[in-house]
Parts: sequence; C-alpha cells; structure tokens
Amino acid sequence: MTDAIVAIRNAVKPHLARLEAGDNVLVAVSGGADSLALASAILKESKEFAITPIAITIDHQLQSGSGVQAEKVVNQLKEMGYGKVILQKVVVTTESGLEAGARDARYQALSTCASKEKAAKVFLGHTRDDQAETVLLGLARGSGTRSLSGMAVENGIYIRPLLTITREQTVAACKEVKLEPWNDPHNGNTEFSRVRVRTEVLPMMEEKIGPGIAAALSRSASILRDDADALDAIAHDEISHSDLSSLDCEHLATLARAIRSRVLRAAIYAAGAPSGSITADHLASVEALVTSWHGQGALSLPGGVKVERISGRLSLLAQP
Repeated sequence: MTDAIVAIRNAVKPHLARLEAGDNVLVAVSGGADSLALASAILKESKEFAITPIAITIDHQLQSGSGVQAEKVVNQLKEMGYGKVILQKVVVTTESGLEAGARDARYQALSTCASKEKAAKVFLGHTRDDQAETVLLGLARGSGTRSLSGMAVENGIYIRPLLTITREQTVAACKEVKLEPWNDPHNGNTEFSRVRVRTEVLPMMEEKIGPGIAAALSRSASILRDDADALDAIAHDEISHSDLSSLDCEHLATLARAIRSRVLRAAIYAAGAPSGSITADHLASVEALVTSWHGQGALSLPGGVKVERISGRLSLLAQP
C-alpha cells in the first residue's frame, strides 16, 4: 500500500472502532476522488469491526445527464464491493443561492436515509483542502470564531475523518486502486465563491506567501474550534439559567461580549428566527439595546421576531 492509502485508512479506522459491532454506517459518495477514497477505506476497515457500510450518492439534477453520471457512481461502488448502494434524487431550491440550496437538499437526503437505514453515523469526504477553503470563505464574510473554526471532525451523526488528509492524497489513493474519479463541472465554475478560492485564491497565496497555507489554515481552524467550544460551553450554562424571552439587560451588560452575543443569538432563534438568518448586523443592533441604550425603538428581525427593551429587560417575541 502507498503512504496515501495508509494515511486514509488510518484516518478512518478510529471512528469505526468507536462503533458497535453490527452497526450500519452511511458513506456519502459524489464520485470525486475524496469520497471514492473514503468509500474504499471504509469498505476495507469496516470488516475488522463487523460494521456494515452502505453507500449513497445524491443526484442533485442540476446538470444534463446527471442521472447517467449518478448511475456510473453506483456501478463503481458495487464493483468496489458495496452490497447496498442508494441513489437518491433531490430537488434543489435556489432562494438562498445554488450552493446553499444544493447543500441543504443534500444534507436533508442524507439525514432521511440515515434514519431509514438505521445508520449510526454518516461519513463525509471533506479534506484538509476543503477545510482551508471554508476558513478563507469565513474570513471573507467577516465571520466569528465558530465559522472560522471550519468543519468539525464529528458533528452529530456526521463524521469527516479526512480533514487531515490532502486532496493530493485522495487522488493518489484512487489511482493506486484503479478507481476513476469524476470531475464535477461545477468544481471548475468560477461563478461559485468556493471554486474561486480553490482555483485562484489559495494558489496565489501559496505563490506569494509560501507553501503550506492550506495546512496552516486547517491548523488555525482546529485551534479556533477549541476556543469556540469553550465559549459555547460558558454561554450554554448562562442560557440554561435564563428566560430567553425576557433577559435582564443589566446582567447581560456584565457578560463578556463573546458570551453575551451567544446568549442573544440563542434568544433570537428561540423566539422563532429561521436557522442561519441572523447576521452580524442584526446582532449588533440587538446588542446596542443592551450596551448603548438611548431609547431606541423595537427591532424587527427575520421570522417576525420583535426585540424591544422594556423596563430594563430585553423582550423577544414572535409577531403573528
């Protein structure tokens, strides 16, 4: 075995070892090098732990002939040795953009299939390169600590065991075992911000600053994730002792801003704001009711949430 295959199998093995014998796991496979290398490694390593891997490929139906390509992925997985391969078609809505719509549809399908197949975990093929792209995109958007911490290795049922593995390694692994990765045309479409980061920004940074940028960004994400987890834990304790519909402004003002912003965000979502709808500007306006109070009126936030300071308390209610 080459070093690439050894590294990938070693990355996968600890996650399988923590599962119970007889468990099912779902392996998401797009047909690209990353997910094919992951699928191959899981198929090999799962036998030792009596784990049953089930492969799934999602047809987003965004390109002509997408169904034909999805069938090719299914056939390649069956030839690899998968006993069960699911081809799931999804309908992508574009209200929040094509990238976000495709991601939402994909994760909804994965969640539904995981439940149906009684899968203990869902394995995803994101690599260190994907992590670096995620961090750069977060920086460009002016995101906070949680976003800059990138993708978690484990988040609920989802596991990303390849976040320490490079795209170069997954390509090499596929080549050795004679797998034929598919190059999604969308991965070359520079209309997508992630593609521009991958094909233009990161290479330019490597050229101008020096090699190892992707590794450094991934390392920063890991450090920031530890910080974000610690701050979230402190905020969670504060939230658990609070009435989120009526918060004491004097007490909120004594909290560190990093904690206060988490409490406020939790309160806004608890009041009914749609997930992901609250921006930094929304949060700044709400915070001003606490720390820069000069008689401002009520705020109207996404989801019909009304935030108003009344008699020293912050009232958060969903408007009919």
